[in-house]
Amino acid sequence: MPTLQDCVQLNCGVQMPLLGLGTYKLHGDELRRSVDAALAAGYRAFDTAAVYGNEADLGRALREILPRHGLTRADVFVTSKLDPADHGPRALDGCQRSVDRLDCGSVDLFLLHWPGTEGLDAGDTRNAADRAQSWTVLEDLHRSGTFRAIGVSNYTPAHLRQLLGSCRVPPAVLQVELHPGLCQAELLRACGEAGVHVQAYSSLGKGALLQEPEVRAVASSCGRTPAQVLLRWAMQQGVAVLPRSREPQRVQENARVFDFELSLQDMQRLRRLDCGRRFCKRDPSCVA
Repeated sequence: MPTLQDCVQLNCGVQMPLLGLGTYKLHGDELRRSVDAALAAGYRAFDTAAVYGNEADLGRALREILPRHGLTRADVFVTSKLDPADHGPRALDGCQRSVDRLDCGSVDLFLLHWPGTEGLDAGDTRNAADRAQSWTVLEDLHRSGTFRAIGVSNYTPAHLRQLLGSCRVPPAVLQVELHPGLCQAELLRACGEAGVHVQAYSSLGKGALLQEPEVRAVASSCGRTPAQVLLRWAMQQGVAVLPRSREPQRVQENARVFDFELSLQDMQRLRRLDCGRRFCKRDPSCVA
């Protein structure tokens, strides 16, 4: 069986851990406690974003806590994302602000957070031009070494095809909502064909899937928590995951996903829950 340090090699040659800690809505002491618990449990990847408002908190927490665990900055993988308000002409400044707030040297992975520009209607054709300009900025910062890997978040297969048709550097990662209620089969196929690694957020459906009878039944049959089953379901498809919790005990429990496997029957049982259900408010398929 794999270990907690298991990584995937991205198309740019960078190694990315399959398990990371999501930090959405975590700030200050709460974030520090989660980071501390995660490092103790073996997590080596941390995900933030400009719109989360906690990049500085995460950078500060890592500088403070890593030495307690005998670790250095080189031992962890840090991801952040461009604020959708900074798409287009403001992209370079937005990227630099994230780098400055994190204050951790090169950022391991930097993503375009959303295919649309904040303030534009979803159907506005300027969205496509803005994200193309933003991607050019990411390519330049990747070449300079500021970003070790670059990618996108919340892109649909159509957005991905458009990017692949014009980019100089292909995206290494596509981070997207993915769970048994939203299996994203078409997107997984598109990414597999293009060599783009898929990373899931909202693997637990913002907690709602933990109460799903089928999920609970699978968890009971294999002696695991519903959260562990949902995370394992994604990882057995080669998808990286970013569970988030305010509770140190839950952070540690969510790490125990490398010492068991779901049967083919259980994988299919969970896949039958697919109904296109999104727990995140916005649907990226509406963005031109």
